[in-house]
Amino acid sequence: MARFSVSGGDDGEGSSNHQSRKRQRLPSIDEDEETAGSSDEEEDDRLIESTSDDSDREVVIEEARRISDPVTSQIASTKDSSLSVTLLDPDVLDCPICCEPLKIPIFQCDNGHLACSVCCAKVRNICPSCTLPVGYIRCRAMEKVIETSRVSCPNAKYGCKEKMLYGDRFSHEKLCAFAPCSCPVLNCNYTGYYKDLNSHVRAKHKDEVIPFVWDVSVTIRLDKTTILQEEKDGEVMVVQVFRGLHVVYVVVSCLAPSAQEVGTFSYYLVTVPLAVDGSLVLRSMMKNTQKLSNEQPEDGFMVIPSYMLSGSSRILLGRGRAYGHA
Repeated sequence: MARFSVSGGDDGEGSSNHQSRKRQRLPSIDEDEETAGSSDEEEDDRLIESTSDDSDREVVIEEARRISDPVTSQIASTKDSSLSVTLLDPDVLDCPICCEPLKIPIFQCDNGHLACSVCCAKVRNICPSCTLPVGYIRCRAMEKVIETSRVSCPNAKYGCKEKMLYGDRFSHEKLCAFAPCSCPVLNCNYTGYYKDLNSHVRAKHKDEVIPFVWDVSVTIRLDKTTILQEEKDGEVMVVQVFRGLHVVYVVVSCLAPSAQEVGTFSYYLVTVPLAVDGSLVLRSMMKNTQKLSNEQPEDGFMVIPSYMLSGSSRILLGRGRAYGHA
């Protein structure tokens, strides 16, 4: 087994900006190799990829040795030779020019400086480290490392068991269903997987939320933020209200990541003022968010004139596209 572990990595507590890491490149990688052999054995090396649960910066490559003798094969399977390599530089698998994760094809100049294919074009095939030509010679060794390496999701501590290529890590992170969500209740610091958050709200903040049923309207107030929770499924929805000049800005959100398995939600809001005839009807899709923002929104909000707030307001929440009447 060849294990690549990167020191200085995060502890898996959610997303991080990989471009903000301080670069401290080291000249070499320390390797410790243990081999075991026998003259009667015929070795057939093959690479099997896996990922350690200890760190999201750890890359594991397993090297299995197959023995022709069926009697000793089972015994040897528990005694596979292993090679452990620790990567002290957290950027060793990143392009030294753009600092993004390296992806195949990977090129090198005659001095061995690496560059991804995109950067080769940006620097006009001139190595920024030594000015030699770059973009014509493939670095097959690094491509093999990238191709056979797998990393665990940064959200592993919240339950994600996905393993992906190092270069695909941040793409997965954006759509991971286990991305941590924060409790919307004031002064509560709970953060976790959205289904665990739903259970937390039900257990700890039952008196601070309004229960609702899908496609059944409930009465709410539009002079303060309202937290709602579905009685059966447990989804947590929040109606935030931001005051402006003679208007209020209303944002309706679902506390969950933007993952396919979470699904989509809609709302149907009706406000009936006391001072004037008529009503204001708002119907839209709801956006998912992992943490509420206390700043006035720049998009995805509704504007309601202040005089429309004198009466009653009702909201209907549903799965999928908005429909029906509140």
